[in-house]
Amino acid sequence: MTTHSRVSATPSPFAVRGVIEGFYGAPWSHNQRLDLIDFLGERGMNTFVYSPKDDPLVRHDWRTPYEGAELARMAQLIARCATHDMTFMYCLSPGLTMKYSSDDDIAMLLAKFDSVRELGVTSFGLLLDDIPARLQHPADRAAFPDLVTAHQSVIGRVFAQFDASTHLTVCPTQYWGYGDEQYISRLGLGIDPRIDLFWTGRAICSATLDLADAAVFARATGRPATYWDNYPVNDVAMGHELHIGPYRGRDPQLHRFSTGIIANGMDLFESSKIPFATIADYLRDPAGYDPEASWKQAILDVVGPENAEDFSLFADTVRSSCLSADDAPALGEALERFTFESEYGDSAAAASELLTIADSMVRSADRLLDGPVTNQKLIDEVRPWLESFRVGAHALVEIAQLAAAGRLATDGPSRFRPFLDALRAARRRVFGDLLDMTLAELVSAGGSPPAPPALPAPHRTASPDTASPTAKE
Repeated sequence: MTTHSRVSATPSPFAVRGVIEGFYGAPWSHNQRLDLIDFLGERGMNTFVYSPKDDPLVRHDWRTPYEGAELARMAQLIARCATHDMTFMYCLSPGLTMKYSSDDDIAMLLAKFDSVRELGVTSFGLLLDDIPARLQHPADRAAFPDLVTAHQSVIGRVFAQFDASTHLTVCPTQYWGYGDEQYISRLGLGIDPRIDLFWTGRAICSATLDLADAAVFARATGRPATYWDNYPVNDVAMGHELHIGPYRGRDPQLHRFSTGIIANGMDLFESSKIPFATIADYLRDPAGYDPEASWKQAILDVVGPENAEDFSLFADTVRSSCLSADDAPALGEALERFTFESEYGDSAAAASELLTIADSMVRSADRLLDGPVTNQKLIDEVRPWLESFRVGAHALVEIAQLAAAGRLATDGPSRFRPFLDALRAARRRVFGDLLDMTLAELVSAGGSPPAPPALPAPHRTASPDTASPTAKE
């Protein structure tokens, strides 16, 4: 897919601007990574972080060295980053099995880093996230009073072997919260100030990244945060959501207490490009960033001009994420008008307007699903959501047609049950709760036009008071 270069002559206030392959699930392919590095480089991003959770050589088999074809592929990624003046950060996640007190494990960790350093890597990540929050090995319990002390020791021993040209970033075991909790404060104040710390914000998937919170973290840890932003990632419990909405909720002054942002992608590679493009726009010019304008351009670039209008209509129905409480804003407004006019105004006009919108959705779904399309790989990725979009669009057509004929009350329950069952069986979040509630009320209320929900269902995120800080989602 050909994309448009968006690099600005104005330097970004963020030193670190990039993407991490840090999700659970099937890792991206080698060719996808090469493609993404080009895509990010064209948009002024300067960092690609290699850390796929399900790459065994990164996590479960972290002691095993790279050899042969694996080593050659790594070298190619590093070289591709160099062509764009991008930093390639290589990460290891040894915390599930590592003995922090073991000289042999420290040596193996350094040897693994050294094998990649020989390919030209100068930026490394030591990821201690999503591991037990207490010491497991008897030898470690004998050597250290607690987990923080053990982590300070390992980080210090690794960093002591780095020269001045080599950089280290650590993901702590507690990587989200208010920023001044005991673990993260002690860890930060007990390690070299030249080491960066990843942080996800108030929650694992944070609705906002605020300047005041960043200042708290900086004071508590002795360094600005490097945000590991869990958007657009949709792994684990979020797999039914399609996170392709625009980047929002990030303070335009965040760079004052942050080195930058590394965005965690979805395993849906082509789909991730849409939010990645908006993230790049924010990082390039946070003060001038316009989420909706950036999103419109991102869809145009990734989807292609021939299909952008159809895809935009679909994309507006899958906005649900930690960044957006709006499920399907355009449809929500249309259903509000339909409900009001059906009760108090011109019911025929209300039905006609809804039918026009629903018909356009059906036509867009048909064109995207049945092709031809410019970016077929993208459509293949989002096909389950597009199919639910088409089912929902047909349900809306049925609502409008029955309303126009005055048969919602008599025919509604039997006609809408199949649509409701099909949407629920698909287990894809399209239209958010909006259409589900509309159809459910029509089925149960004998066809009376329902009142739209006053508030959308809250997106599932963790908060410092309600969840464990060691379960990234």
